Amino acid sequence: MKKLFVTGLLIFSALNLIGQVKNQVKFTAKIANRNSDTLVIKGRNNFRQVIPIDKKGVFAASFEAPKGFYVFSDGIESSNIYLKPDSEVNLTMDAKEFDETIVYKGKGINESNFLAQQALKDEKFQNEAFSQEATAFATSLDTKLKADTESLEKGDFDPEFKTALKSSFEGFYQYASQEYERTAKANKMTGKPSPEFDYENFKGGKTKLADLKGKYIYIDLWATWCAPCRAEIPYLQKMEEKYHNKNIEFVSISIDKAKDNEKWKKFVTDKKLGGVQLFADKDWESDFVMNYGVTGIPRFILIDPQGNVVSSDASRPSDPKLEEQLNTLLK
Repeated sequence: MKKLFVTGLLIFSALNLIGQVKNQVKFTAKIANRNSDTLVIKGRNNFRQVIPIDKKGVFAASFEAPKGFYVFSDGIESSNIYLKPDSEVNLTMDAKEFDETIVYKGKGINESNFLAQQALKDEKFQNEAFSQEATAFATSLDTKLKADTESLEKGDFDPEFKTALKSSFEGFYQYASQEYERTAKANKMTGKPSPEFDYENFKGGKTKLADLKGKYIYIDLWATWCAPCRAEIPYLQKMEEKYHNKNIEFVSISIDKAKDNEKWKKFVTDKKLGGVQLFADKDWESDFVMNYGVTGIPRFILIDPQGNVVSSDASRPSDPKLEEQLNTLLK
């Protein structure tokens, strides 16, 4: 699932509003089609609770945690959760439809259910509003902020939760406005010559974009420290295998900092990464990255054999839409 904005990032920035008194939490989860046999809950101050699955197929644990916001993950997917004193959280979900199927039951779960529903609202907004003209988008964004705030106020929620969410909504508003402008700019690149690059090649020497003309080029902008980037690697490797000997080149460009060049080389070696592995010259400030207006990774770009942009924000390898598009282009 492609998400416009990870609300939890803003929520965590507001965590200084939440008390640090420890409280006992009882947590159980039943996850259909799970991605992992281990569920991980993370929070501020390096909080990390690892919950292995038991013989009955249930994730269950009791632990102490300060009241506030957390993120739980089942393999490659994650979601926000809010824990309160003496909470008894019973989570059910289907990992194949991660956000769409999250349901919390038990004690002290109103806030977590609100977060789960908010994630769906944010995704729907992304899918619908970003295709609108600028004036309509601004109106939609204003309407969303008002509706989200009213829904929050009507709910029976912890006061600190409400304060943090209001701050998060304001942050979402600002971020969405900036993202809309970035997307509009990126869309204008379609059909036009791509910005160039000339980067260090893992196999030696340097590689220019011009060196790859004559083939479609699928570019993955990533970094070794980026968990979502790493999660896409197995899917990218499958794509490389599927389209081997086809008229397409898979290019991965690391935007790790220069000091981590050796770390990048080791990662490529250890993970046996295929395709063309390149290292950008100035990480986030590399001309190629900045010309595409990249503000988050992973970011995928598709270029045609003439060097023109097919998509400046292409589907991820894990998205079935990418395979559909490549099958059409490479038939």
